[in-house]
Amino acid sequence: MLAKLISLLLLTLLGVLLFGLLLWWLQPKMIFFPDEQLQATPIDWGLEYEEVELATEDGISLHGWRIKPPRARDTAPRSLLFFHGNAGNLSHRGDSIRIFTDLGLEVLIIDYRGYGRSQGSPSEQGLYRDATAAWQWLTQVRGIPPEEIVLFGRSLGGAVAAWLAARTTPAAVIIESSFDRMQSLAEVHYPLLSRLIPLRVAFPAVEEIANVQSPLLVLHSPDDEIVPIQLGRRLYEAAPGPKQFVELQGGHNDGFLRSQPQYQDALAAFLDQLAAPDGHAGAAPAQPADTDAD
Repeated sequence: MLAKLISLLLLTLLGVLLFGLLLWWLQPKMIFFPDEQLQATPIDWGLEYEEVELATEDGISLHGWRIKPPRARDTAPRSLLFFHGNAGNLSHRGDSIRIFTDLGLEVLIIDYRGYGRSQGSPSEQGLYRDATAAWQWLTQVRGIPPEEIVLFGRSLGGAVAAWLAARTTPAAVIIESSFDRMQSLAEVHYPLLSRLIPLRVAFPAVEEIANVQSPLLVLHSPDDEIVPIQLGRRLYEAAPGPKQFVELQGGHNDGFLRSQPQYQDALAAFLDQLAAPDGHAGAAPAQPADTDAD
């Protein structure tokens, strides 16, 4: 009987170990959800654009769009580098891109490796290399001064934007519906497994944001069903400032739409403050629901 119990215990432990190894191996497929098929182009949104091909330091070819606003801003910042979330591709971001072009910003949006027409497979370090390639294209190929570029990241893109902002000098950083680190998000959705199986990715945005000196705007909804607002708050609290926090309305994927027109008003106010003589965005913008400012 004892031998049978020991055998059963060993088989159970082996099964748990194999299951854990399987989940560890599958983690990228549980984090990155790329779509290779483009659903639209900016022409479908009534916007002029040009195709952009970028080369990363490790030889991956990335696809992007440089999208022109109907009417450009008269003052800096004039360009926005857009980092999207973990699913779909750049063709699914039309509603958001149109908001920024309506504000007079030229938008460069790229697809990470493995997304859309970009080569390769997504990984944490790969996304950082992709962000670096996009920044270098704007500043070196296009010759746009860093003080005219705003970094924008939504959801997973917020962690990418924070990483890049800690290593460059953009005019400002806008992070929407994002998190402090991937471990926190894993604990929300997989409370037991996250404690048993080590993560293959970190995305420690909270550590990166602590080194960002550019003005920061964080937007998040208390109704976000995917990334709880407290994770966005942690990211905001770690930033040295100047910084602002704006509460949105609605869920993770539609908060920026359901918070209109106050959402766009808050962005406009933030951009206008950047253009002010002191260059700081420390005053409170228009309030979608609740706004804090430091």
